[in-house]
Amino acid sequence: MPTRLEAAMDYEKVWGFVAAERRAFGGMLAALSEEEWLAPSACPGWTVKDVSAHAIAHPQHHLRTLLPAMIRGGFDLNKAGLIDGQRRGRAPADEILRQFEVYAEARRLPPMTTPLEALVDTLVHTQDAMRPLGRSYDMPPDAAAIGADRSLAKHQKIFGYPVAGVRLVASDVDWSHGSGPEVRAPMQELLLLVTGRAAAADLVEGDGVGSVRVA
Repeated sequence: MPTRLEAAMDYEKVWGFVAAERRAFGGMLAALSEEEWLAPSACPGWTVKDVSAHAIAHPQHHLRTLLPAMIRGGFDLNKAGLIDGQRRGRAPADEILRQFEVYAEARRLPPMTTPLEALVDTLVHTQDAMRPLGRSYDMPPDAAAIGADRSLAKHQKIFGYPVAGVRLVASDVDWSHGSGPEVRAPMQELLLLVTGRAAAADLVEGDGVGSVRVA
């Protein structure tokens, strides 16, 4: 049965965001030096190249590619993702860029996922790759809000992202979540918080800031 969020969602709009954000991510990757490709990303153990290859693998996944990584990772989703990402990250940078061109508008999905997962993956991994390099990219606030709703509805139950006890309020779109001391920030920073990342300290304010991750 679809969740209430899934039932109400305009998937054509979501797919439009996915395609645009994949193209934007690929465009930024095309400007990287060899050293930047191999630099650490915001994900421990992942290089920028690993994260980028993982992000564009979403429309290429199928059971026979996912199962070996799941087995090697002991069916731990984070470990399996790292194993698969590092394998894909061994591809030449030009091949990864080619995949961003070929699969920008692809609508194939891994088992048990929706276009919402494709959107969250693309939005968040763009930041995982670019922020440690000192490169900035602003997510569309509406897309980030959709991603945050999905992450709170489904992913938090799996990964346990720590955003309880505060009220998250977006400063650039009509969106809020939770109760408690307020944490106010641009929507993209709130998406990063609800997916277990650190928000940019200079963009977050409110009495609840001490209860969330900032950097």
